[in-house]
Amino acid sequence: MAANVLEEDSMEQDIESPVTIHQPKLPKQAREDLPKNISKECAKRKIQRYVRKDGKCNVHHGNVRETYRYLTDIFTTLVDLKWRFNLLIFVMVYTVTWLFFGMIWWLIAYMRGDMDHIGDSTWTPCVSNLNGFVSAFLFSIETETTIGYGYRVITDKCPEGIILLLVQSVLGSIVNAFMVGCMFVKISQPKKRAETLVFSTNAVISMRDGKLCLMFRVGDLRNSHIVEASIRAKLIKSKQTKEGEFIPLNQTDINVGYYTGDDRLFLVSPLIISHEINQQSPFWEISKAQLPKEELEIVVILEGMVEATGMTCQARSSYITSEILWGYRFTPVLTLEDGFYEVDYNSFHETYETNTPVYSAKELAEMASRAELPLTWSVSSKLDQHAELETEEEEKNQEDQNERNGDVANLENESKV
Repeated sequence: MAANVLEEDSMEQDIESPVTIHQPKLPKQAREDLPKNISKECAKRKIQRYVRKDGKCNVHHGNVRETYRYLTDIFTTLVDLKWRFNLLIFVMVYTVTWLFFGMIWWLIAYMRGDMDHIGDSTWTPCVSNLNGFVSAFLFSIETETTIGYGYRVITDKCPEGIILLLVQSVLGSIVNAFMVGCMFVKISQPKKRAETLVFSTNAVISMRDGKLCLMFRVGDLRNSHIVEASIRAKLIKSKQTKEGEFIPLNQTDINVGYYTGDDRLFLVSPLIISHEINQQSPFWEISKAQLPKEELEIVVILEGMVEATGMTCQARSSYITSEILWGYRFTPVLTLEDGFYEVDYNSFHETYETNTPVYSAKELAEMASRAELPLTWSVSSKLDQHAELETEEEEKNQEDQNERNGDVANLENESKV
């Protein structure tokens, strides 16, 4: 009896214990070809961003064999480096040039025999008070940086030293111009100006002036404005052509007012950028139910000149399908105070729900076309249409009557003959 109880307990434990099934590791192509109806979790695929929310492009260049092209434009290469590498190269370039010319000054003094006549007042050295490599290195720094303390000076009895002095002065000026220019350009880059240009966390789709629109909001946190600001948007979505060619991350323009001039902004206060979903829009056939199933990304780009420096600045952001809210609008942030307008940036990203059809813009257009009386018709237009129909019927009856009269005249002429 005890044995039976133990067997039953062991069976219950086996049934209740979780069983871990290890899936075999498959190649990438095989994993993509798996049926998507295994489970809901397996069916959901994470959308990889093309442009991150902070504006950085999520693209890495690999297997670049022609690396010599970076050296052909060494100035841009140095500017694009990170600050720690840039500072390291800055220090190394000056240190190497000082050591190189210091070594040459020491070799000149050594070959002329100046080292053997240190303290001899009757000997005229190439560089006075140069008694070793350390003093040659210090003289090289003084020469290239034009410090000139006055303790170590070159004499007129050393022509090779005079030539080296000219060469080091010219090369030192070139190195100074190159490195200081590189640092100045890197410091004055307008990348940090884009940190104060903000985009709304989400994009929304709702009705505006009777039309379905995609909208997002942009703002500038600084009091100094962006001059000649313009906005544009791109749809990033893979597609397959009619010939079967697969185009990954195909870019399609999203019209945000290019033909009407609404894409050129006066960005003093936050603005809502609107894209009308019409027949030319890539969202023409997308409904609320279909939107979460789409694998797309909207990249928005704000460009303009910095008012303080005149340099071009670009700010970027993106929205994936989970960040596009259907049936929402942005909360107003601009209020009128005593003598001025105030912007409340605490409500910049906030939205509120509004009544919006769940159908696509194409379906809404088809419903409107099937309606008996469209909203744009009026009683006067209907009467005008009836008057046009009556005029056409009268003209047709007149033509028929003329044809009958002509036939009768022909019969009379035949009878006379």
